[in-house]
Amino acid sequence: MPSVLHTVVHDTFHRPAQVDGPAARTLAALRRSRRGGLLERAGCKRLDQVPWRLRTFPVLAALAPVMTSPEGEITYPGDPMCLYAALSVVVDSALKSARLTADGAEDMPFTDLCPDWRCPPSKERRLGARHGLRPDAEAAGTPDSAVFDPRVWDDRARDDLRACTRRLRPKVFLVSTVSPGHRYALQMARVVKEETPDCLVVFGGRHMDETMRYAPAGRSVVLQYSSTLRAIEEGRAEPVVDFCVSGEGYFALDLLMKAIALTMDLDRTRARVRDVVETLSLLGAAGLRLPGNSLLCARDGSDLHAFPVRGEKYDLAELPSPYQGFAIRSRFPVFPVLGGGPARTAHMTVSNACPYHCDFCSESALVVGGLKRFGASPAQAGLERVCEYVSYGAEAVFFDDSIFWSGTFRAIREFCAALHSARTATGSDELPERCRRWIVGGDDWQRLRNLQFGCQVTADLLTTLHSEDEVRDMLDALREAGCTYLYMGIESMSDEVMEHVHKNIRRVADLPWKQKVRTALARIREARIPVGSSVLFGLEGETRQSIEETVEEVGRLVDDGLVMLASPNILTYHPATRITRDHDMQDRLDYHSPDVDNRPPYIYFEEAFPGVVSRRLSEDDIWFIHEATAKRWGTVRNSAEPDLL
Repeated sequence: MPSVLHTVVHDTFHRPAQVDGPAARTLAALRRSRRGGLLERAGCKRLDQVPWRLRTFPVLAALAPVMTSPEGEITYPGDPMCLYAALSVVVDSALKSARLTADGAEDMPFTDLCPDWRCPPSKERRLGARHGLRPDAEAAGTPDSAVFDPRVWDDRARDDLRACTRRLRPKVFLVSTVSPGHRYALQMARVVKEETPDCLVVFGGRHMDETMRYAPAGRSVVLQYSSTLRAIEEGRAEPVVDFCVSGEGYFALDLLMKAIALTMDLDRTRARVRDVVETLSLLGAAGLRLPGNSLLCARDGSDLHAFPVRGEKYDLAELPSPYQGFAIRSRFPVFPVLGGGPARTAHMTVSNACPYHCDFCSESALVVGGLKRFGASPAQAGLERVCEYVSYGAEAVFFDDSIFWSGTFRAIREFCAALHSARTATGSDELPERCRRWIVGGDDWQRLRNLQFGCQVTADLLTTLHSEDEVRDMLDALREAGCTYLYMGIESMSDEVMEHVHKNIRRVADLPWKQKVRTALARIREARIPVGSSVLFGLEGETRQSIEETVEEVGRLVDDGLVMLASPNILTYHPATRITRDHDMQDRLDYHSPDVDNRPPYIYFEEAFPGVVSRRLSEDDIWFIHEATAKRWGTVRNSAEPDLL
């Protein structure tokens, strides 16, 4: 429903660029005045002479966790890529500003004050980065030092955040959150506001994308029941958030941080929301335009200021690398290295959404707002990004795309051919020119030649959408390029349940879903690639009988050696998915209350909380799923408790 806040829509960024002469002159004068004041304070004649510490303000960024207990399946799941990706453009702007200042250049992304992200990690620091949470000393001086990344929200995490806030004294707190982590994001914001009341808090992430959008026909902002701003407006959440960003927010966040920098007093003490709103309006009137579609909202008392952005399309490959400012820390056991232990594993995506339209999934292009991919020369762009990550120390890469290269066989084959050619090259002259700057030393070459990678596929992709020969050729290409792990969403082994799932897109009478799954897994095994799988309980049509059928049928896959890992999950309602609307849950989702009793059996499943899991499951069903999968699937279940095995 539309918000009842007093909403002021600033649609400058939603229109074609029309430079307002007076606004452009006002902006230029503001920048000159601020630079002059900064030089006077520092006693310098040129900006490049101003010490960096006098130009910067501290920023803290965080990924909100989705769990409160380390029980059950909790392990370190990898690097916080949604946060790194969201920060990629603004971190790039800050790093460019630091470099240009050193060269004495005047045309910098941040024209005076700048977030304190001065330099990326050195190669030595990247290669020495450890698995898990980062210690302060290790990350000092890099954007890593401005990231708080707990994987569980408990008393210790709360104390750690308080200590981190007292140490950094951030002027801006940036939080990326999915819906199940939103309640903890609010608690994190409260801690930061308690310690630094003038700190501006900015929320982004998938929860914003799903709950906050702009309706151009009515020039209004639509806030879902579970949205941050509506929860604050209705008194269900504390007013601890100042800005929210939704949509393709890479560029909108960069704009917001530049507006904050231009607004902040030169003593770097504070920036007020109202003044930031005025600066945003000035930047728009002066002709600044952004790529992509996004929505930036500012909460100033009872006023909601909305800045919708509708800009030009962009190529996903043109975004700055998410790892530019951060070390690769994740270690995935599915990628073992010689000598023992898991490989240092980078995360990578070449698309932003899933082409399927499954009603339960928040990764669908229908939910995300469209499918974007690596565009021009995608195979070469993908190879360059892989080589960059190898130079950062990656021994393995996992492609987080919902489906590898959106399931396009031609793109998969071209990328695999390019990667295979690079891995077997005998010297840099055999590498594409754009890759040569990354693969320079003997250790880089060794990691490239031994590189492993994994990706996600679907049963349909490997059975009914392509001929058997095409599938086998594609799997062979994956293996020869270094693929050592595939992940496939089984979801359910009940044909009745899968009748409702769009992933089961090509329905063939003589090939029911469970046989599709078996056929796909058998073809993967014949290609000698290990495979893991996920199972989702609580879909439309789920009953105790279908649960038992799925548990048993997946158990048979385990018995036959067709899967090396099986991950049971409980369907959780995401605000923008169709199943949430069909089950009449859109206005019942409590993702804000701090005192939810997150107890067994919910804690054994990621993102599962009382009140937001499938209405097709009782608590007894969830207990049954937890215990039955642990017993039947044994150690192949990645989340079973040891005492149940």
